[in-house]
Amino acid sequence: MSDIEESFLPKDRNESRSRTFKENVPCFFSQRWLLAYIAFLGFVCVYAVRVNFSVAIVCMVKSSDVPTNGSVLVNQSDVGTCVEAASNVRSDEHAEFDWDKNTRSTMLASFFYGYICTQIFGGWLSDRFGGKRVLGYTTLIAAICTLLTPVCARASTTLVYVLRVIIGLATGVAFPAMQSIWGRWAPPLERSKLVSVSYLGTMFGNIATFASSGILCDYGFDNGWGSIFYITGGLTFLWVLLWFFMVTDSPQEHKRISAAEREYIVSHIEYNTTVRTAKVPFRDIAKSRALWACLTAHVCNNWTNYTLLTSLPAFMKAVLKFDIKQNGLLSAVPYLCQAVSGFLAGQSADILRSRKILSTTATRRTYQVIAFIGAGVFSVATGFATCEKRDMAVIFLSIAVMFTGLSRAAYVVNHVDFAPMYAGVLYGITNTAATVPGMVAPIVAGALTPNDTPEEWRNVFYVCAAFDLFGALVFGMFGVGELEPWARDLIVDKEIDAVIITNIDVEMAHDTDNVKTIADKNEAETEDLEDKDELNGKSDALEQKGDNSMTETNPGSVVETDTSQNQINGMVDTLTDQEDLNDDSLSENQGKSDPSNTLYPEQTLSEIVLCGTTVGLDSLIEEESKQIKA
Repeated sequence: MSDIEESFLPKDRNESRSRTFKENVPCFFSQRWLLAYIAFLGFVCVYAVRVNFSVAIVCMVKSSDVPTNGSVLVNQSDVGTCVEAASNVRSDEHAEFDWDKNTRSTMLASFFYGYICTQIFGGWLSDRFGGKRVLGYTTLIAAICTLLTPVCARASTTLVYVLRVIIGLATGVAFPAMQSIWGRWAPPLERSKLVSVSYLGTMFGNIATFASSGILCDYGFDNGWGSIFYITGGLTFLWVLLWFFMVTDSPQEHKRISAAEREYIVSHIEYNTTVRTAKVPFRDIAKSRALWACLTAHVCNNWTNYTLLTSLPAFMKAVLKFDIKQNGLLSAVPYLCQAVSGFLAGQSADILRSRKILSTTATRRTYQVIAFIGAGVFSVATGFATCEKRDMAVIFLSIAVMFTGLSRAAYVVNHVDFAPMYAGVLYGITNTAATVPGMVAPIVAGALTPNDTPEEWRNVFYVCAAFDLFGALVFGMFGVGELEPWARDLIVDKEIDAVIITNIDVEMAHDTDNVKTIADKNEAETEDLEDKDELNGKSDALEQKGDNSMTETNPGSVVETDTSQNQINGMVDTLTDQEDLNDDSLSENQGKSDPSNTLYPEQTLSEIVLCGTTVGLDSLIEEESKQIKA
């Protein structure tokens, strides 16, 4: 049930629901948070099988600056500590391949040739059939291909291309499938927290892979680099088993969730999570400002992200002269900073929204603009760091990547904000466009750095900063965080309309009762006036008859007739006073709805109380007439 629908419920019911949720709904050990933890481990594995090749290729290939005799060639521009550091870089004793730079760049980019193809289709499959099966089966395929990589690399470069494309196809559905699941599991004011925690796995996947790969290259089995693929592929296979055992597509399907948590989630999601539809409003999506702003931010962020992801180890080795073990560990430092910032961003964003300090739109825009500006500034600063000050280069690079972590509370979760029902498809659309940088950025970086000089790498960082600036301008002006009209669930809207109409009917019925009370009161007063006129008519008749009797009877009867006439006149005066009182009462109670003041027809003034005894006016008049006749 949405906030709009809840606003039409009685206040005491809302308070009771909120109190029940606060007291009975678990948080960090709930099923929705357990889903976030499992998703976190899943993205660790997904990114491990995705980036392991970027690090492993450094020790797989015989470097062009390491000749066969083992002597080290150093750029003539390197002086001082750089020459000393370069001389300490050992020859590639575990390297097996003579792939040139163009071959290596193409291998790194081939992953994205497959990755771009399954984004939209994977999102549609997840929204239509459930993200659990889509993500589980595709991750299993990626694990198998990773395990086959060492064997295929020794057999043919073509097989390496094929495996990297298949891994790209398989992992391409990961984000759309997870977005589809969160669209059914994440309450609105917990979305930043849950989504950011689950996607922290991407950063820890980078950290674990970069940090361990350098050590495995030197000390691992199967000539060092082969163990990287066997370990990451094996762990990913184990995670798939955990995923199928612990996860469901929606709270309604979960067998271990508490009733309170299920009600809490289902009542706050903006649409019916049990209904799946194959119909997607692509025309409305294409005209959506929110989607285009989100797509632009996604593309610009990924240019910087993929440039660093695929080229960072090469930059560490070629410019900063770190050896392979240092390279792996230091390449992990920026992503550790990104993990911290991503976690803090998700927590703080939901606090700002829940306390109504910032609206959802303002929150998403603010975090994304800060992310872009910070990443762009410190990327450029990294390019100006020399080998002699390589520690500063690592610091600048870490800060730049740390700023990109703020996007976890911005465009990354934005799809679930403005269209939770179609979050999987929407992420597939934006990530399809955002995959193009993954295909192009490594090639551009390779083309801009033919000699791996600091000046050439500086141009790579200039390009990243330009994309960051453009993304900040577009998303800062056009980003949207509220539910789009075309993304509303018509079934839920009809239910909300029914609630509104029902409450309006109740109010109208209450007002109708008030009007009916007044109408009944007026009708009663009218009947009183008619009774009074009838009584006056009878009184006039009795007067005339009395006069005639007086002329016809003897004088002794005059006294008796006068007595009867005085009694009748007294009753008429009483009725007149009662009429005045009724008129005053009518004017005072006009518009009041107290049922206790209602004058019903059976309570019309047809009787009076004399000395505590109720006497009917008709019977009294009839008795008086008999006395007069007698």
